Amino acid sequence: MEKETEEQYLKTLLSLSEEGKPVKTTDLAKSLGVVPATVTEGLQKLAGKALVKYEAYHGASLTSKGRKIAQKISRKHRLLERFLTDVLGFEPSKVHKQACEMEHTLSDEATIALCRALNHPDICPDDNKAIPPCGLDVESCVECQKLAAEKLKSIKNPGELKQLTDLEKGEKARIQFIRGGENVVEKLHNMGLTRGTEIEMTNSAPFSGPVEVCARGCKLVLGRVVANKIFVQP
Repeated sequence: MEKETEEQYLKTLLSLSEEGKPVKTTDLAKSLGVVPATVTEGLQKLAGKALVKYEAYHGASLTSKGRKIAQKISRKHRLLERFLTDVLGFEPSKVHKQACEMEHTLSDEATIALCRALNHPDICPDDNKAIPPCGLDVESCVECQKLAAEKLKSIKNPGELKQLTDLEKGEKARIQFIRGGENVVEKLHNMGLTRGTEIEMTNSAPFSGPVEVCARGCKLVLGRVVANKIFVQP
């Protein structure tokens, strides 16, 4: 399987499995625009590389290794969609396909530069899904902005990061990255929410309601928009 095809499979699995359930072969085939038999063969190859867990008639899910690759390529894709929409003014109907063609050749360094040029966007324009965090060893977008290109810190593997709002009630995690400008970062820092802080989800209101968390022995209520800017590691 070619690298481009492999990345496309992994990215699509990530998109279809955001609820944590195995993805059916037929659903993956429909999304990729190929026949189920082709998908089955592809999943078997990916399973051989320990990138997916696949069981006939039960579907497929990403392994930790596969998820990291999928998040990386998904980040590139969604940043490219923002660039094509906001800067180049592409027609909405053409944005997704063009981004798919470009994502596999975009280097990590170019991805960082693109994110900075776009002022660290939160979501992609196609489906309003969150753009995965970068792989720079920084605490926030503010710190990233202060780094000159020649002084980039080493790119790390961000691991299993997720948005704070994706935590289940009672689940604990540590803050690893904050997306946003100086006002957002300063506000969260004043609340004691800094990188490395252990945080527990105590309550999450439905729909777009606020979330309640416990950090440093204090209960805090965060608006959904702000909470979505906090990325944690379970």
